[in-house]
Amino acid sequence: MRRLVTVNPSPGLARRSLLVGALGVGAAGALGVAKAAPSNAAVTAVARPTIASCATWGAQPATGAVSMTGPPQKILVHHTASANTTDYSQAAAYALARNIQQWHFARGWIDSGQQFTISRGGYTMEGRHRSIEGLGSGASTVFPLGAHCTGQNSTSIGIENEGTYMTSLPTTGQWNALVTLCAYLCQTYGLGPEDIYGHRDFLDTDCPGGALYAKLPQLRSDVATRLGTSNPTPAPTRTWPTLQQGSSGFRVTAAQYLLRHSGRTLTVDGAFGAGTKAVVVSFQQSKGLTADGVIGAGTWESPLAVTCSQGQTSDAVRGVQTALTAQGYAVTVDGVFGSGTASAVKSFQTAHALDADAVVGPNTWSRLLA
Repeated sequence: MRRLVTVNPSPGLARRSLLVGALGVGAAGALGVAKAAPSNAAVTAVARPTIASCATWGAQPATGAVSMTGPPQKILVHHTASANTTDYSQAAAYALARNIQQWHFARGWIDSGQQFTISRGGYTMEGRHRSIEGLGSGASTVFPLGAHCTGQNSTSIGIENEGTYMTSLPTTGQWNALVTLCAYLCQTYGLGPEDIYGHRDFLDTDCPGGALYAKLPQLRSDVATRLGTSNPTPAPTRTWPTLQQGSSGFRVTAAQYLLRHSGRTLTVDGAFGAGTKAVVVSFQQSKGLTADGVIGAGTWESPLAVTCSQGQTSDAVRGVQTALTAQGYAVTVDGVFGSGTASAVKSFQTAHALDADAVVGPNTWSRLLA
């Protein structure tokens, strides 16, 4: 699944969507973070934030029945990849919500794909109809089935943040609204700060942007503070190899496959030569990174190491299979993520105390390349 066109897109953003997703049902988390129940005894009540309903911002009726599902297991943070507008008005926020809905109607969806939207002016809005209804009286187990992340829609609540956050960050008002909404959702649905993820943790996408994704540990910490959780579960720590000109081996081979997956042309030979360095520089420039030709943590998570799951066929999958082979698993490096590759990934994840979901997200990638 690829990216959709934005509303009032900035130059160079045509490949990314206001929302990426199609209606799908639940794979488990790609990060492999051990899920911890929130410490209810330490939780401080968070008042429901002001959320403009679909009726308030002028939504059209959904074109089909919006069904309820639940309970949610996670919150997914997105960015719209639209312009970083300086019009912080309520009118601009409501216009954004209407534009998103119209675009999703054009996609054949019954309504806005995400449950909630936060404007750059800090206005929080209901996205899909019935999202406010799902909040109930503040303790709930149901929410409307959305369309913001394939494979995660039946288990996750999606929050769209207006703007493009590859190198920029949300406004202060938008960040504060995001913290408050996440804290309230955690309180309402019995989730913990550790249950907040980025879209890219589950799909091959830049969303929610490299800069905002890097701020997710801070978001979890700020949400824990709002909840009064004394010992929030820390964000997972990932260790990545550093590759540069002169490096060789399976890690370089995997990186070369991932670079080819990104649309670049190079020879996959396991040797980090001048040609590979030039391609890395090109990739880093496209992501707004320091273009030094060195593959470190920031480049791996930009993301170069895109999320892979069963059913995909790509050079990225060849990278996964290359790493699995180096780790001693008997898989064919054919680029097809079939049952054999899925079984090997699950076995590797189990051996490394990760969620055995066969989804190769950042945590699994970092362990595979260790």
